[in-house]
Amino acid sequence: MASSTLSSLSSTPLQHSFAANLKTCSQFPNKSSGFMVFAQKKTKKTRKIILKEDIVNVGKKGELLDVRVGFFRNFLFPSGKAQLVTPGVLKEMKVEEERIEAEKRRVLEEAQQLALFFETFGAFKVKRKGGKGKQIFGSVTAQDLVDIIKAQLQREVDKRIVNLPEIRETGEYIAELKLHPDVTAKVRVNVIAN
Repeated sequence: MASSTLSSLSSTPLQHSFAANLKTCSQFPNKSSGFMVFAQKKTKKTRKIILKEDIVNVGKKGELLDVRVGFFRNFLFPSGKAQLVTPGVLKEMKVEEERIEAEKRRVLEEAQQLALFFETFGAFKVKRKGGKGKQIFGSVTAQDLVDIIKAQLQREVDKRIVNLPEIRETGEYIAELKLHPDVTAKVRVNVIAN
């Protein structure tokens, strides 16, 4: 019974017309014309975006990334953490980067000038009550050096940038002022007993 159903299905009028069409399609009357096949390519489902804030395991603020469409549409865009890249946004981003670079160069130049000024100034004199021999009472701290710089040069210096060796005796010492990650000024400190 199963074989009779298969034979009856194979001889339907629809299949006959399909087979006839197939024979006419495969015959080429003109041998020079080619058979053209159009294949659909899978489209890339990514978008170019710019992050508006740091996101763990994704990237940092201002970074240009390719992300999946669904991730952008469902998470990044609704939460306001990213925006699509457009020519206007790219131009704006480039101008912002140039401004930041100019600001970094300006800060570096100021730090280098200040370092040169500190190194050419000479030694800062610190007076402390003396004890036996070269010993002094107490020690000279970073805050003491900051106060002396403010008094003598009228310049504000943060005590966190001062790297001072432990000073418990009279003599000359070298302190380092970290004015910039790339610029360090060496300052001489003379400790004198009263």
